[in-house]
Amino acid sequence: MTTTVAAIQMVSGPTVAENLATATRLIGEAAARGARLVALPEYFAIMGVRDTDKVDVAEPLGAGPIQQALATAARTHGIYLLGGTLPLVAPEAGKVLNTTLAYGPDGEAVGRYDKIHLFGFQRGEESYDEARTIVPGRQVGVIDTPFARVGIAICYDLRFPELFRAMGEVDLVVLPAAFTHVTGQAHWEVLLRARAIENQCYVLAAAQGGTHASGRRTFGHSMLIDPWGEVLAVLPEGEGVVAGALDPARIASVRASLPALRHRTM
Repeated sequence: MTTTVAAIQMVSGPTVAENLATATRLIGEAAARGARLVALPEYFAIMGVRDTDKVDVAEPLGAGPIQQALATAARTHGIYLLGGTLPLVAPEAGKVLNTTLAYGPDGEAVGRYDKIHLFGFQRGEESYDEARTIVPGRQVGVIDTPFARVGIAICYDLRFPELFRAMGEVDLVVLPAAFTHVTGQAHWEVLLRARAIENQCYVLAAAQGGTHASGRRTFGHSMLIDPWGEVLAVLPEGEGVVAGALDPARIASVRASLPALRHRTM
């Protein structure tokens, strides 16, 4: 039996309440299309003008308007909801954890992943250094649902295939992201397809896709990719929903015809 999953694409701004309203609306659209699992993009709740803006709205685990909105949306629609990333209070002053929280259909938390690999990029006047405001995570994130074992990675993690191997055999990888336009044009799709092909699983990527208040331009192209590396659905730019079917028979067929996972020697 197939299961519909969906990725939400946003162009988040610096105001949490406005972003939550947009996310809530788009989650409703995804649920109306039959999605049983919905993923939001990285930084869905805030894309600030300054890197430190997210520190100012960081929430303690289990409390705060962002987490409440996610729990309510999951419960309202009876879905599994992977809440993109939100800033959680970190043990280091002036920094946050960039965290994906997963909620079940009853609105209860069912999993968590703190972004491990922190993005750094410098080309001309374009410069990013997440380590200035984010404390890296340490644990691999995997959750079990009735229809899929789901691995979680975030944005820059995409470039580190060993993280995906550490998940074990999963049916689906969910990847919230805010890829820059420059790096996205060059590497986004090819890396997503590679992770799907080498792990013989579906990949659902939920991205930021547009020009933000800070002037930063994100690449978008939220997409669903099957275990053979075929792109099943994609949204190039702007806010919206990408949805498609997760088919366990497709996973089994790919793994049976090309048993690469069983052929591993290291």
